[in-house]
Amino acid sequence: MTIQDLQDQQLILLECVAGSHSYGLAVPESDTDIRGIFIMPREGFFGLEYVPQVANETNDIVYYELGRYMELLLKNNPTILELLYAPEDCIRIQHPCIKQIQAFPFLSKLCEQSFAGYAFTQIQKARGLNKKIHNPVNEQRKNITDFCYVTVGYQSIPLQNWLDHYGYVQEKCGLVRLSNMREVYALFYDAEQTKGYRGISQGFESNEVSLSSVEKGETPLVYLSFNKDGYSSYCREYREYWEWVGKRNDARYQNTLSHGKNYDSKNMMHTFRLLDMAEEIATQKKVIVRRPNRDYLLKIRKGEFEYQDLVDIAEQRATRLADLYAQSGLPTEPDKSTAEKLLVDLRTAFYVGSKNLPTFAL
Repeated sequence: MTIQDLQDQQLILLECVAGSHSYGLAVPESDTDIRGIFIMPREGFFGLEYVPQVANETNDIVYYELGRYMELLLKNNPTILELLYAPEDCIRIQHPCIKQIQAFPFLSKLCEQSFAGYAFTQIQKARGLNKKIHNPVNEQRKNITDFCYVTVGYQSIPLQNWLDHYGYVQEKCGLVRLSNMREVYALFYDAEQTKGYRGISQGFESNEVSLSSVEKGETPLVYLSFNKDGYSSYCREYREYWEWVGKRNDARYQNTLSHGKNYDSKNMMHTFRLLDMAEEIATQKKVIVRRPNRDYLLKIRKGEFEYQDLVDIAEQRATRLADLYAQSGLPTEPDKSTAEKLLVDLRTAFYVGSKNLPTFAL
């Protein structure tokens, strides 16, 4: 099923402009995100081709099937709740049944974790970018041999220094594991390459040093230690860093560099937006999508505040949420059985043709 199918068969129940435009936080370079709800055709729902979600290739346009949407509502998913309470000027299509869903008491204490947890995901993203900016990983990838050390007298020195000093190459070395010692090996050398030694490293694809068969009675030149944990950590950081470089939004990254604070200010802006919305749900019992403190949030996006100051404030506010939700009077979670009845009634109205949609008091 495609977006075109949803449009052609008139299956869309709700279609809204979402994201920064709905929050009132859009800037000239902001993308236009579309979110919506659709209902499966009767045959698809009762058959073998149920589709929970339809999206375009970039996920700028996403529609959730009614059942999947209700499932996420019961979890108080922030994105899903925002869609249900989108500002009027962002709504493109709205079926009358949406009013019935809006009237249902979905808000609960789950919002504390769903909104605050999402907020701290944004902080972690900002921290991750901060680390990548301050600790770039050289494109020239290190090898296993860069994490190996050999014994010289009472000290150890990097393997490469030892090889360079004697004019040796790692390909002519042979290693034998020492029993009862973690990642420690006896190192032998075969200058004539007649003994079939396998070297120390087989290249970037290997996570282990190479072991060789050594004739009994051979005397090792030195003993080698391989920092396997350090190499594994480096490989993970190298992969994550260069995957990030390949996927990052350069315009957004340059904006991060331009304000000089070296953190993803957009993520930090959304951290505070989510915390604001979490507090409003606890105190006002409603979801306010269009942000009344637009100017303050855009100052965060522009990098007008110090990173650590923002993190400290966000953490303090998140701590206060526990008290706000304890005093909120909100249910622990939405009533699943009643929500399920609503879903069944809505489907029945569509599939059977009943015009008597269920109602809930506003």
